[in-house]
Amino acid sequence: MGSSSPRDMILWFFLALFLVSCAFLGWLLWPFLSVIVLAIVITGVFNPVYRMLHRKLNPTLSSLITCIIIFFVLFVPVSAFVGILANEAYDLYLTAREAVLNNPIQGLIENSKIVEKINGILTNFGVNITADELNRGATQLGRTVGLFLYQQATSMTANIFNFVVNFFFMLLIVFYLLIDSHRLVSFIVKLSPLPDDQDEILIRKFKDMAGAILIGNGLGGLIQGTLGGILFALFGFRSPFLWGVIMALLAFLPIVGIGAVFLPAALYLILQGRLAAGIFFIVFYVLLSGGIEYLFKPKLVGKRVQMHTLLVFLSIIGGLKLFGILGIIYGPLVVTAFLTLTDIYESSYQRIVEPGTK
Repeated sequence: MGSSSPRDMILWFFLALFLVSCAFLGWLLWPFLSVIVLAIVITGVFNPVYRMLHRKLNPTLSSLITCIIIFFVLFVPVSAFVGILANEAYDLYLTAREAVLNNPIQGLIENSKIVEKINGILTNFGVNITADELNRGATQLGRTVGLFLYQQATSMTANIFNFVVNFFFMLLIVFYLLIDSHRLVSFIVKLSPLPDDQDEILIRKFKDMAGAILIGNGLGGLIQGTLGGILFALFGFRSPFLWGVIMALLAFLPIVGIGAVFLPAALYLILQGRLAAGIFFIVFYVLLSGGIEYLFKPKLVGKRVQMHTLLVFLSIIGGLKLFGILGIIYGPLVVTAFLTLTDIYESSYQRIVEPGTK
């Protein structure tokens, strides 16, 4: 029987100590994980600004100016945005709760000749649309969405001190990441047992996905939410700011998108007898959504990030359920890591572990 050499024992002892130290480090940093991940993503997005400044200024000053830009681009609008969102989301929740008693949708449907015609056609297939069912579904959706957004907004405003501290803590991390990101990447590549080319693939995929989420989806969602909110205000809908926010978030979802708001709004207008306005809403939705998805995003992001539409949808929904609003970012990043490692396994390691191969 072979016995372990002293060198092997030392190696195993070192690995045990190293894993214990990694576990303690993860435990220590776990409370700040969300802030650190967000700082890494924002660093990747604003790194071109830092590099442009670094051509003429020293690293410290370039990073400081970039952080000031991030402050005015993110903190100031978000602070104003959260207060308005909390009020309008709570108003939506109360309106939806009152609608259960008042049944405004039920009265609208019962007085609509269009619904009668639709039911006349659907009865041939054994289907019937009842006003009570539609009213319950619409009000339940309004309560759920309103309460979710209200909870997300009030979680930041309830303890404004924590919100401010976390934001400036994130800026501090961004400040040092901008200066030393290349050193950190080199350290990770050297420490990783994977070949350098595979480490580079992982890092590049994360950068591409972060850019696709914040630049492509973020700007696309901002455009759709802004234009949608303006349109809702022009046509007299209540809480247009809130609806704009909902559309901006839904724009991240590739299957549902802003159609989850625009199409019911168009139906509501049609039921009111405003047929031209309802058709305009549908046409506006098709042009806006199609222009962003098939013209704007491909030009801005390109084809660097390839992920199945259904997988993107599920990753964002799962991320929202686990992490709240930030799940829009975290969900796709988790899936990106899995898919990248899967590609590396198929290209480099599958033959090694298959039985009968050398």
